[in-house]
Amino acid sequence: MTRRISVIGGGLIGRAWTLVFARAGCKVQLWDPDPEVRAKALDGLADACQISGDDPSVLAQVAISADMASAVEGVEWVQENGPENLEIKREIYAELDRLAGLETIFASSSSALVASSFAEGLPNRSRILVAHPVNPPHVIPVVELCPSPDTAAAVMDRAEALMLAVGQVPVRLNREIDGFVLNRLQAVVIAESLRLIEQGVVSPKGLDDTICHGLGRRWTLLGPMATINLNAPGGVKDYLDRYGPTMTRLSDSAARGEAFTERAADIVAAELPAPDQVEELSRQRDTRLAELNRFLRDNE
Repeated sequence: MTRRISVIGGGLIGRAWTLVFARAGCKVQLWDPDPEVRAKALDGLADACQISGDDPSVLAQVAISADMASAVEGVEWVQENGPENLEIKREIYAELDRLAGLETIFASSSSALVASSFAEGLPNRSRILVAHPVNPPHVIPVVELCPSPDTAAAVMDRAEALMLAVGQVPVRLNREIDGFVLNRLQAVVIAESLRLIEQGVVSPKGLDDTICHGLGRRWTLLGPMATINLNAPGGVKDYLDRYGPTMTRLSDSAARGEAFTERAADIVAAELPAPDQVEELSRQRDTRLAELNRFLRDNE
């Protein structure tokens, strides 16, 4: 039986999720509260296919719904992509909980708000979780599945199975945590990066080159835990014996929130492309990410 999916919110992330589900053969019902967004959604999806190299014929799987009620009718999964605003999220989930069938799972693409913050008090909150993608999810497959304390284990099982079925890489978190995993890691790396730049240790380009052609290139194949397991003859325990004191000293002196300064922003902004180039550069990035994704998938 063909899976039926609802995508709420037709912005960049919503359209990317729509493509993820459609190319996997799911029937997708896409809805946005803004009529103009709905009117342009299919054109935006066609453009996304051109960038990612997906066959635009998969868009035959997508229907634009006129209202939320029709968007969630008969679906097994709702991927919500509304604004990162707690009050709006609460309104959306109260309405979803009222409209959708009891077997429907609700997943938020939230990058900061934990599920308990907008599911609290809802009669069927055990079916709500965060499915946090990396932007854009149609070319970067990882998705963090973060439960609230009320999310049922069976719901997490179904979420993990669906993400695998549509070609994503699910990372199942065992409990709720602010920022999930990806953004907590990203925050630490960006903080230290900004401080090194502001202190004049390295230029913005030098910093980016260190990641792109060093850590990032290695981490494309192996994560940091698998990497340190290979970086000492006796594996991870040997690594920690050899390098633990050094890494402790460095991490204890690493930057924290004080690194996010206006001066650091000015230094970086002065060396990076202007904001009016962001849209075109994003298209180029997404095209290259799609090529990398295909290569890695084909050579697993």
